[in-house]
Amino acid sequence: MANDQMMAQMSKKGGFIAALDQSGGSSPGALRLYGIPDSTYTDDQQKMFRLIHEFRVRIMTAPAFTGDKVIGAILFEGTMDGEVRGKPTPSYLWEDRGVVPFVKVDRGLEAEKDGVQLMRPMPQLDQLCERAVKLGVYGTKMRSVINLANRDGIAAIAAQQFEFGDQIARHGLMPILEPEVSIKSPDKKGAETILCEELKKLTDALPAGRQVMFKITLPDEPDLYKPLIDHPRCARVVALSGGYSRSEACQKLAQNHGMIASFSRALVQDLRVSMSDAEFEAALAQSIDEIYRASTAKM
Repeated sequence: MANDQMMAQMSKKGGFIAALDQSGGSSPGALRLYGIPDSTYTDDQQKMFRLIHEFRVRIMTAPAFTGDKVIGAILFEGTMDGEVRGKPTPSYLWEDRGVVPFVKVDRGLEAEKDGVQLMRPMPQLDQLCERAVKLGVYGTKMRSVINLANRDGIAAIAAQQFEFGDQIARHGLMPILEPEVSIKSPDKKGAETILCEELKKLTDALPAGRQVMFKITLPDEPDLYKPLIDHPRCARVVALSGGYSRSEACQKLAQNHGMIASFSRALVQDLRVSMSDAEFEAALAQSIDEIYRASTAKM
């Protein structure tokens, strides 16, 4: 079954996950970096999403973007619902490229409280999960943010992630839980230590046969999350670039054994709309190779 093959790939295969899930709030920044100014689509959100989809299609159809090194891809909901070369995006990724599809499900962040930003309510979650299953998506991703080393706030973040993760798992989907620690936190190391403890406690309590994945900020202390990486109820721990440049993110990633990348900005930072296809594909291939090495060859 495809799901068994996807599970084996996500839990064991060397490589990394591409994060192609910029939403309405983050798409303008991604397009600016790509070389498309806001004035191109002023007050026309449909055009903005069309441009970001064209950018993603250019990435997904590039020769280097295959399951040999890119073992998974996280999609924005609109990208999941769209098409690539006449096929639904998840089908194209898995059947044509050998890349496991995920979908971002969160609806943004609440205001900060106790040093953290919880996820907003997700009344649409069940319907989105049902649609994702029909389209052949393997799993989901949802993000919340930790700004301070506040144990109450971090415990609330972890509890909310696991609560939604349980709801997602009931649809047969693999949840990626993403409690991001801001790299600007005044006590990033302290926040990460608390987070690791809270995630370990809740992972220990998962029912037999249930697994989750984690997407976390590259830690200040190398191998801090090794207890999660080695946990039988954790399928994989992946790292977000979090504002680090690709070279800095890869250097940090290579110090964390068993952790692989799930980079967004760091993956596409050298890609420009003005590039010829050959230039674009060469730049993307170089980025993929660099992130793959950091994900598989550890210090």
